[in-house]
Amino acid sequence: MPVANVRGVNINYEVLGDAGPWVALSPGGRRGLEAVQSLAARVAAGGYRVLIHDRRNCGASDVVIDGDESEYQIWADDLHELLTRLDALPAFIGGSSSGCRLALLFALRYPAAVRGLLLWRITGGRFAAQRLAHNYYGQFIAAAQQGGMAAVCEMEHFRERIAARPANRALLMGMDPGRFIAVMSHWSEYFMRGAEQPVIGASRADLESITAPACIIPGNDRTHLGEVGDNLHRSMAGSELHILFSEHADVDLVPPEEWNTKEAEQAAIFLDFLQRTASRP
Repeated sequence: MPVANVRGVNINYEVLGDAGPWVALSPGGRRGLEAVQSLAARVAAGGYRVLIHDRRNCGASDVVIDGDESEYQIWADDLHELLTRLDALPAFIGGSSSGCRLALLFALRYPAAVRGLLLWRITGGRFAAQRLAHNYYGQFIAAAQQGGMAAVCEMEHFRERIAARPANRALLMGMDPGRFIAVMSHWSEYFMRGAEQPVIGASRADLESITAPACIIPGNDRTHLGEVGDNLHRSMAGSELHILFSEHADVDLVPPEEWNTKEAEQAAIFLDFLQRTASRP
């Protein structure tokens, strides 16, 4: 797969499809691009060029724990630069869970670059904020406090990043543990501020300011409450709501594999939305 140096960071990416409007899809959590590769292939088969990429600190891209903004704002800026390099703007921007947060922040920061939004498994509420802030940041802060960057390298997530891109070990070991803890703490605090927002990462005023058309598919677990997706829909005047799972699962997280059983249906919803939206001026 090609690698682009984006804002000083090596970003692993793939483009599926040879012609048509551009679409960018991002996975949830800190998963790599393979988590949306199959869905992207279905969308590309419908006549679109689909960009998928490993966000920094994910997949086979560089690990860089730095920056004064939230991690999601940094990811949005990286994606905008990558799409600019590919001459792919304006584009449809989409994502699941953390990828959804990236897409919303992209729309807020670069409204003229967005033709529409594809948003699924939307995250919100105090339970989700607390659970994910620990998963994304808290556990790594604790490791750095107890054993420095060597201990961070032994955490499962970073072991995988080193296996996917061996140069990441040197990048991690070259970081000052104090700076690592400070950045991770800042990102965690930003994340927790979203506990009282309609969705993590965006206020109601932010959401109401987004004018791009949006296709919303809510989640069905405690981390991705259906009502959070419904709230997002009601906050965005140009959005439409589609339900894939009608029943709520009383579990912290429904496995992605369960969602994959509905992938064909999800792709059909997105392709219908894209066809109707791409024809607009």
